[in-house]
Amino acid sequence: MSTQDYSDIQQATEQAAQEATEAQSHTDEATTEVSIEALQAQIATLAAAYESAKEQSLRSQAEAQNARRRAEQDVEKAHKYGLEKIVNDLLPVVDNLERALASIDPANETLAAFAEGIQLTHKSFVDALARHQVAVVSPEGEPFDPNLHQAVSAVPNPDVEPNTVLNCFQKGYTLHGRLVRPAMVVVFTAP
Repeated sequence: MSTQDYSDIQQATEQAAQEATEAQSHTDEATTEVSIEALQAQIATLAAAYESAKEQSLRSQAEAQNARRRAEQDVEKAHKYGLEKIVNDLLPVVDNLERALASIDPANETLAAFAEGIQLTHKSFVDALARHQVAVVSPEGEPFDPNLHQAVSAVPNPDVEPNTVLNCFQKGYTLHGRLVRPAMVVVFTAP
């Protein structure tokens, strides 16, 4: 073998080694590029999953807070308006005491003691209702309010503003501002 052949072989070997190194380098770069792209895709997927979990967590916390607030409001309403049924049952007693007072002749001396007893009983009953935030709705002379009053009849009168309450047949009552029984009234209307 000549030196020339030896040089050609060595050169061919070096060229083959260089080509192999370049091929290996391209393969490593492609693998590295694929790895980086795969990692970036995985990071994007994980970031989206994190945001979704974070949003779900915030929604769950808000829902739990709303449920707690609704439960507190329900308990408060139960305390406030739990007496509504018994108040409805006791209002006819107040009405009957008022009717009894209205039917007694104040000029009759023999019934004066009865009238005084009924009046004291009525006062203590009304005071007991007031201690539990039961308020009377007696709207004579006030404008008609359909939220608090129930019109039983209407009387035409040109001298008075229409929809003004003339007379109250039966008083209305509220419990903590909520209507328990509307006042039954007669209203003025335009002729």
